[in-house]
Amino acid sequence: MSITLADIVRINAERGYSVAELSEYSGVPVGTLQKILNGDRVDAVETFFPALENVLLGADHAEKRQGEYTLEDYFRLPEDRRAELIDGVIYDMAAPTPLHQMIAGTVYAEILAFIKKNEGNCLPFIAPADVQLDCDSGTMVQPDVFVLCKQEKLKRFGIYGAPDFVLEILSDSTRKKDMTVKLTKYMEAGVKEYWVIDPDRRLLIVYIGEEEGIPRLYPLQGDIGMNLFDGRLRIDLDEINDLINRFGSLEE
Repeated sequence: MSITLADIVRINAERGYSVAELSEYSGVPVGTLQKILNGDRVDAVETFFPALENVLLGADHAEKRQGEYTLEDYFRLPEDRRAELIDGVIYDMAAPTPLHQMIAGTVYAEILAFIKKNEGNCLPFIAPADVQLDCDSGTMVQPDVFVLCKQEKLKRFGIYGAPDFVLEILSDSTRKKDMTVKLTKYMEAGVKEYWVIDPDRRLLIVYIGEEEGIPRLYPLQGDIGMNLFDGRLRIDLDEINDLINRFGSLEE
């Protein structure tokens, strides 16, 4: 399903359709539609989804399949829906966990402090920030943390082209995508350095673009220098490991 019940209610409010009009356009019975919009028939959303999507998002969107989506579709997604577009495929993203955010924030803060201290020209970013990785209409990603050194790639919407450094933090829902699809995309797009932190395995995996995808593996111990800054910027892996020890087993 491309849109949720909340999306249907919000988009319909924006379109200004009455229940009678939406029923006429979609073919969904008025009584059922009223219950859907009131949140009383969540089970009916999937049954009537194609008809509602066709009306609310347009026929062009409804008829597309994975692999056919473009930036136009990406920018039409509801603002509260987290997703990435990769080679025409829309990947939904779950909200990050507190541990995920703390790890990302820790690395981002160390990069920012180093750049400020050294008056560097590079710019650090933390998700969510759009990156039009291939400069085409089929891909838009949101790395957890990244560094951009060519400021001409900075646009009003986000980043146009490949960042110099990217960090992704693995979770159950992103592990496969981050280690396969996005690894390939980042390396092919020209990302110079790609870090992957695996909290479950207490592991840092580093890919250097010029090394043709051969990973370097590091336990989360001590510190490690970023190749992008010739090793002068060092990230405290002990601090990341401590965060996992403290917050990695939070209850659902």
